Amino acid sequence: MTGQNGTQRQLKATLALLDEVAKALDADIAIELWDGTRVPLGRKPDPDLTIRIADPGVIASLLRRPGLDRIIRPYIKGLIDIKGGTLYDVGLLFAFSPSRKRLKRIPKGTILSFLSAFLFAPGVDLNAGRAFSGDESDHGKNRPKSDETEFIQFHYDVGNDFYELFLDERRLYSCAYFSDWNNSLDQAQHDKLDMICRKLRLKPGERFLDIGCGWGALIFHAAENYGVHAHGVTLSDAQLIHVREQIKAKGLEDRVSVELKNYVDLEGPFDKIASVGMMEHVGEDNLDTYCATINRLLVDKGLFLNHAISRKAKKGQKGKNRFSSRPEQRALQKYIFPGGELIDLGRTISSLERNKFEVMDVEGWREHYQWTTKLWLDRLEANRDRAVELVGEDVYRIWSAYLSGSSLAFLRGSARLYQVLVSKNPKGPANLPPSRADLYR
Repeated sequence: MTGQNGTQRQLKATLALLDEVAKALDADIAIELWDGTRVPLGRKPDPDLTIRIADPGVIASLLRRPGLDRIIRPYIKGLIDIKGGTLYDVGLLFAFSPSRKRLKRIPKGTILSFLSAFLFAPGVDLNAGRAFSGDESDHGKNRPKSDETEFIQFHYDVGNDFYELFLDERRLYSCAYFSDWNNSLDQAQHDKLDMICRKLRLKPGERFLDIGCGWGALIFHAAENYGVHAHGVTLSDAQLIHVREQIKAKGLEDRVSVELKNYVDLEGPFDKIASVGMMEHVGEDNLDTYCATINRLLVDKGLFLNHAISRKAKKGQKGKNRFSSRPEQRALQKYIFPGGELIDLGRTISSLERNKFEVMDVEGWREHYQWTTKLWLDRLEANRDRAVELVGEDVYRIWSAYLSGSSLAFLRGSARLYQVLVSKNPKGPANLPPSRADLYR
C-alpha cells in the first residue's frame, strides 16, 4: 500500500486507535504524528512532553517484527523521539499504572483496521547503529577470556571524556550511597567509597584488591584514607591508562597498583577484596568459579564485599534463573553490556556459602541506585550537545535510553542492588565488631 490514499488510510487508522488509547490511559502526554498532527493521550496532557513518530514506516516495521529491541532501534535512529523530556519521563507516567488492563478494552475492530493499514505497507530501515556484533548473550562456562575482554571494552572504551559528562568527579560508575537524599552526587559517591572501606574494616598495611576497579576511585580512597596497599584489575584499556596516570600524579606508586587482567588469573593472597558492579558481567554459569576464585585469593578470615545489581527471584522457579531471556535483558546485552546477566540474591548467597564463605551482612541499596541513575541521566541530558559531539547521536541516545530504563527498573523494583559482606571459613571468631554501629560513626 503506497501513495496518497494509503497514507491517508494510515493516518485515519492511527487517529482512531489513539482516540481509544487516550480513553483507556488518560495519560499526561501527547503523540505527534509524521504529518505534524498532535494527539493528546489524556484530558490534561503536559504541553511539552510529546512522543514524535517521524515516519509511518516505523509503525509498519514494528508491527511486522514487534519487540523491545525493535522499539529501541527507531529511538536510536531518531525516528521516534521524545520532545520536552526523556524516556524516563514517559516511563514514569506508566510505571505504576494498570494500563495493560485498560488497553484490553479497545474495540477489536479499531485494532484490526489499524493493523490492516500498516502490515503490508513499506517499512523503514531499523538496522542498529552501535550494537555488539558478537554473541552478546554468551555467559556460559566455556566462553573464552577474549570474549570477556571484548564485552568490557565494548562498554567502557566509549571514551573517558564521554563518561566525565555524567559521572561524579571521581568517575565512579556504580551505585552511590545517600545518607541524605539531598546530598550531591559527588558527596554520595564519596560516602559509598567510605562505607565499603568501613564494611571491610580496612586497616593500615593490609593488602586490598578491587576486582573491576574502573577508573580507580576505590583503590585510591582506600590507600589514601585507610593506609592499605591497594591493587586493582580491569579489562578496559581506557581505564587502565587513566588509573596509571593518576597513580603517578598522586605519587602513590608504593601503595597503589593496577593491571589489565582477568580476575581468574590473579595470584593472592589479599586480606580484603571488593567487587563493585563487576559480578553482573560474570554470568550465572560462572558464579561458582567467581566465588571459588575469590576464596582462593583471600587469607583465612579475610573479608569480601560483593556489590551487585540483582533481579528478584521468581515464585516457584526451578532450575536456572534465566533473566537473560527477558526482552529488556537481551536489549541491554546487545547495546550496553554484552555478556551481562543479573543473578538473584538467593543464588548469589547460596554460591558464596557453597564456596566456604559465611554471610556477615546484607544491605539493600535499590533506592540509592534509582536516584544515582536518575542523576546520571539528568547530567547527560544537560550535556547533550557535547555528548553528541564526542560519541555521535546514536551512542548518546543509547545511553539516554539505558539510564532512563535503569532508573525506572529500580523504581519499580524489577531491579535491585545488594551489598553482601562475607568472611572466609566460618569457624571461630569472625574478628568483626559486635554491632554495625562503627559503620555510622
